[in-house]
This record gives sequence, C-alpha cells and structure tokens, in this order.
Amino acid sequence: MLKQLTISNYALIDRTHIEFDSGMSVITGETGAGKSILLGALGLILGQRADAQALLDKTQKCVVEGVFDLSEHHLEQLFAENDIDFELQSIIRREVLPNGKSRAFVNDTPAPAAFLKSIAQHIIDVHSQHQNLLLGNDSYQMMIVDTVADNGNERASYSEAYERYRALRHQIEKMTHDNEKLKSDADYIAFQHQQLAEAKLKDGELAELEAELEQQTHAEEIQTALATATQLLDGSDTAVAAMLQTAAHAIEKIAEFMPADINAAARIETARIDLTDLCREMSRLADSTEYNAERATFLQQRVDNIYMLLQKHRVQTVAELIEIEHALAVQLESITNFDAELEQLNRQAAEAFEVLTARGKALTASRCKTFERITSFITAQLKELGMPNANFVVSHTLLAEPSASGFDDVRMLFAANKNGQPADITKVASGGEMSRVMLSIKSLLSESKGLPTIIFDEIDTGVSGEIADKMGGIMTQMARNMQVIAITHLPQVAAKGARHYKVFKTDHADRTISNITLLDSGARVDEIAKMLSGATISEAARLNAQELLGK
Repeated sequence: MLKQLTISNYALIDRTHIEFDSGMSVITGETGAGKSILLGALGLILGQRADAQALLDKTQKCVVEGVFDLSEHHLEQLFAENDIDFELQSIIRREVLPNGKSRAFVNDTPAPAAFLKSIAQHIIDVHSQHQNLLLGNDSYQMMIVDTVADNGNERASYSEAYERYRALRHQIEKMTHDNEKLKSDADYIAFQHQQLAEAKLKDGELAELEAELEQQTHAEEIQTALATATQLLDGSDTAVAAMLQTAAHAIEKIAEFMPADINAAARIETARIDLTDLCREMSRLADSTEYNAERATFLQQRVDNIYMLLQKHRVQTVAELIEIEHALAVQLESITNFDAELEQLNRQAAEAFEVLTARGKALTASRCKTFERITSFITAQLKELGMPNANFVVSHTLLAEPSASGFDDVRMLFAANKNGQPADITKVASGGEMSRVMLSIKSLLSESKGLPTIIFDEIDTGVSGEIADKMGGIMTQMARNMQVIAITHLPQVAAKGARHYKVFKTDHADRTISNITLLDSGARVDEIAKMLSGATISEAARLNAQELLGK
C-alpha cells in the first residue's frame, strides 16, 4: 500500500507531500491541472526512464520519494536476492540530477532502476487507457485465469517440468546438429588424430631432440676440442696438471717460511686433483661423442615432423599438440557413441514429457474450474454497468505442443449486443466498453490476496450518470480488499472515495505551479458541485453534491 508520496522540483510541482490511506481515494482537478504529472512522478520510483527535461528548476535535482507498506506482499526474498534490507515500511527514492543522470535508493541503499521495476509489479498497478490493450494479450488473459484459480503451486510445478523437458530437447537438438557436422568431417578428424597419435609426442622432447641433433651435427668439432683441451691440461709432462704438481713441490720446500693460513701447497694440490677429474670426464665425453649418420637423420626427421605439426595446428608447444590429440580423440569417440547417447537422451526426454504432461493436466484442470466463475462474474458486472446484452466467454483449447505457460490456449471473447458473435475484445469493443470490461476484470482480481495498489487513471472515460455511479460502486467494493486510487472527472465516482484530493494550479510572477491538497468535507462538497455545474456553483448543484456524498 502507498502510504506517502513526496515530490520536489518535478514538472510543474515545486514541492508537495501527500499521505494516502487504505480503502478508496479519489483525485480530481481540471484538465491540465497536473494529475498526469503525479503519475509521471510516481513512475520514477517505479523504475521508469528519467529525463532532466522534467525538472522544474533545471539547476536543481528532482526528488521523488514514496513510503510503502509491504507487509502483505512477501517480498523478503526479492530484497535478499538484490542485497537490499527489507523493511515492512519501505522507502523508495529516485533522484534526477540536472545533467540527466538519475539514482535510486531503497531503504537508503543504492538500487538499480531494474530493481524498482521488479518491485513495482508487486506493489502498484497503474491502469491507464492504453492498458486496456492488454485485454488482447494472450499472456495477460492467462494471468487473469491463473490469478482467479490461485494455482501458483501448479504453475511452479509445471514450469519446473517444462524447463527440464526443454533443456533435454535443446541438448538433443544440439547433439544431433554437432554430430552431423562431425560426421561430415569424420575422415579429416580421424586423419588428424592418427597423424598426432603416430607421432607419439612427449611434452618437453623437442628441446632434448634439438640438443642431441646439435651434438650429432658438431660431433667431429666437439671431439677435436675435447682432445685438445685434455692434452693441454693433463696430457704430458708440460701440461697444466704436471706444472701444478711441480709448483706444489716447490712450495712444500719453503712451507716453514710461509704464513700458516695461506696453505698454498694444499690448495694447489686440490686444484690439480679437480683438473685431473675434469680431464677424465672430458675424455669420456670425447669417447662417447661419435657422429652417427642414421641417428642424425632420425633426429632431423623427428624435429622437422614436430615443427610441421606445430605449424599445421598453429600452436607453439608440444603440450598443445598433445591437447589437440586428446580433443580429436574425444570427437571421434563422440561420433562412435552418438547413437547410444542419443537413445539415452531420447529416453530421458520421453520420461520428462510424461511428467510434463501430468503436471500440465493438473494445471489445465485448475484453470478449467475457473471459466464458469469468470464468465458469470464479468457478465453480471457488465450488466450492472449498463450492458444487459453483453456476452463474455472464456474460450479454451488444448495446444498440440506444450508452451511455457502450459498446454492451454485461453482466449477471452466479447460481444456487446444481443445475438452478437463473441470475438477478440480489442477488435469489437468500443473504448467505453473496454473500460467497463477491464474494470470488471480488475474487480474480479481484487478478490485475490496480496494484490498491489491499483490506480485508475480515468477508467471511467466515456461513461456518465448511472453507469458512472455503478463504476464508482465497483471501485468501492474493490477497496475493501485493496488500496484503490481513482483519478476521475466524474462526480459520481469522486463521491465514492473515502478521501478526496484535488489537483490545482496557481500562477506566480515567473511560473505556474501545480499543487495537490486533501479536501475537508466542506471543500469536497464544493468540488463535486463544481464538477456537476461548472465554475459557477448553483445551490442545486450543491444539494446534488451533498446527496452524492450521502450528507
């Protein structure tokens, strides 16, 4: 329920604060006084697009704030999913800055406009003339049936089964499509896999192969260098090792004259031993380094083959080639196992369809139970609203294939005249007739619990007199179960409200300002009398107004 609405710097409104109550409230005012401005401001906190052009003072920001009682709407989970604190008395605020940017807050927590829209559908239903076109929308008609049927559990159960069945069908279609493509490329995939498999690749081998190939290519050069180095270091009496030994003996002769911490002889001997060990290792390496033409050819071919595969598959490493080999193996296995996997999926889809069908039948049954009630209720309402020959019919057929909303094709048909053939409401009903049909539907829906506040924006357009009085009576009945706010030009409807607000304009030196005020009993008589007789209020109009108000 909307408890309070505060608007500042919006269109013709400087600042206004309105407090609403439960039951039925009415808003009246002359054409152009600013009633539509109120709805525009309200639309901002319901997530509609913001526009800096709507600012009264283009240098200041616009602020619209609404206080809502959410105690009957069960929105705790929605708030939790968006990380916003839930309060039974929640405050929604929208600010529009002079640069055109806007920001929204819910209970002082920043919130995206999309969240405001998701809240809006639960808390307020603004019914304007264009909403009558919803009567031609299949999903809206189904919503009416489901709301009356109160079949939330059945719909949730069906939706779960439908998503399961749809996912399996999608998987089957994708697998079939992918397999057809794989089959067309099967020979090429098999060739690529065989080529990689026969290569018997090992991660890291390319560097080892290239190092060995370098050794084979330079074997003679390596042997000559090693032999020369060995000969110079330890191959004769004049080699480095022999000279180190001579140097060690010379130092030993003067050891007693040398500082003890130098230990020169021992250090020279250690160097000679290390050098001798190195020479042995180089000698063994020289003996083992031998050019092998067959091995060199194998290594060159192996390296060339790996580089060819790298270039072919446009990768940089052998590890990536191994991954490609595995992927190709999976594709080949998929082709081989396709029939078995498809059979299993088809079996699962058939089982899912059985579940879906059973739940669809339960959903259909819940809907069919409401058709007579909907038809009789709306027909009776239309007769009360001055359409004695109205014929309202709920047409139902079963779909050949399941849809997201069930197996049902529900259409609401209407004929205004006797013996008229019921047809699509939007094609055969006039504006006034559509307004009365929509009001009857809203009246029917008002019997459900937890419905949002409804704002009727001149739903009574095109009617007058007794019918207007009847429409006001229906709104009053609706207000027993929900908050109803009616914007109207008709005194018969205005007199039905428990609270009456008037929108009016005042001219100032530099601009015109719209205001809204709650009328007391005396001012209310004057306002309704003015709606009856015009600017000059006659005594007869005043008495008529008092009669309408039951005074």
